[in-house]
Amino acid sequence: MKVTFIKPNMGVVGGRPYLDRGRMEPLTFAVLAGMLPEHVECVLYDDRYERIPYSEPTDLVCINVEIYTARRSYEIADRFRRAGVKVALGGFHVSMIPEEAAQHADTLMIGDAEEAFPEMVADLGAGLLKNEYIGHFPPRLQGLRTRWQIFDNKHYLPLRLTQFSRGCPNNCEFCATGSLYRRTHCCRPVDEVVSELSEQKSPFVFFVDDNITAQPDLAKELFRQLIPLKKRWIGQASLSFTEDRDLMDLMKRSGCAGLVVGFESTDPENLKQMNKNCNMHLDSYAPVIEKIRDIGFQLWAAFLMGYDADDLKSIQRTVQWAVDQKFCFAAFNILSPYPATPLYAEMQAAGRLIYDKWWLDERYHFGDAVFKPAKMTADELTEACFWARRRFNHPVNIVRRVFDFKTNAKDLWSIATYFAYNPLFRRELFKKHGMKLGYQRTPNPDSV
Repeated sequence: MKVTFIKPNMGVVGGRPYLDRGRMEPLTFAVLAGMLPEHVECVLYDDRYERIPYSEPTDLVCINVEIYTARRSYEIADRFRRAGVKVALGGFHVSMIPEEAAQHADTLMIGDAEEAFPEMVADLGAGLLKNEYIGHFPPRLQGLRTRWQIFDNKHYLPLRLTQFSRGCPNNCEFCATGSLYRRTHCCRPVDEVVSELSEQKSPFVFFVDDNITAQPDLAKELFRQLIPLKKRWIGQASLSFTEDRDLMDLMKRSGCAGLVVGFESTDPENLKQMNKNCNMHLDSYAPVIEKIRDIGFQLWAAFLMGYDADDLKSIQRTVQWAVDQKFCFAAFNILSPYPATPLYAEMQAAGRLIYDKWWLDERYHFGDAVFKPAKMTADELTEACFWARRRFNHPVNIVRRVFDFKTNAKDLWSIATYFAYNPLFRRELFKKHGMKLGYQRTPNPDSV
């Protein structure tokens, strides 16, 4: 039996498929492949940079659907199904709104797939494929095996991706993770994660966890066992990790080089509206940023633009504040309500959505505001967010921000990382802005 995994692209830029030069390994597929018996052949095709061989024989095509790739995912799925190939769709988007995905699949994977996926493949082999499979909740993460070989001869950033935990105990109203996992946070056995990483030659690791420090005691045990491996790692965490000095010390000793942190907003009213509890209790960001600087972690700061307290001047102030903090990287994300989240329901009930299903609407372009903001027009929010990205990533500001000798310039590795990725992210932000999702507007979508 043969299973074909496909990582879909987002869309087209200037009539050509978007080529993502900042792509990382699609870890999901390596984990799912590892759950299958060795005799099941597994192959991966990454639509972000390579052609999909639609005529190549396979028994099952598996596509991981995200909101920005939904349109392209359905195009790929429909083409395989027209050729008589069975298609399984899964991922966050499918789990949030399965009724939409069901129109483009022979079977759906709802929730976490590891335990149910082998059953799906076995049922297919027996001619007993069900319409949907539902993963165990909360997910049981013991015994995961990653088949790294599916990444052989692929072209990704030089980072080995792995995962220690899933979910998040916070309840931010905009977050799909919070809605799907219902504030649960589950961890893999520490020894299994460490054993997996000890077998990998790459010294650079990215933990894809939503919040790697959400359970501090378990996180501390992980970090203790990582110390002898001498890896450099990056992860995502809420600012609450700064309240535990022992935790921070273990993070540093275990090789933490930087963190993705959701600041989201500098306005208390915005934080209150989005229910960002882990930030609301802070009187100021200044003390926690100083703690992070003192220990030497580079920061990727994430912001959400478009909450009700935002206007053009507040967005400008936020960007200047981010530049002044000398963050290594920053993401200025336009607020885009995800289906099946409290935010989406609230916007829909208030009649503030411009498109009901913006991720499928032909009028939508990447970076567009999809709702009516409180203190500006949708077009003004679109332009303000694009301006924020341009401003933070202006060459002058890139050079200016590097001069933080506690973080970005603390050693040659940090400087090299800074200058390797900042220009890359700058190029990609210009390339992605205004992208049309899906390929169907191209003259001959079947040819790409």
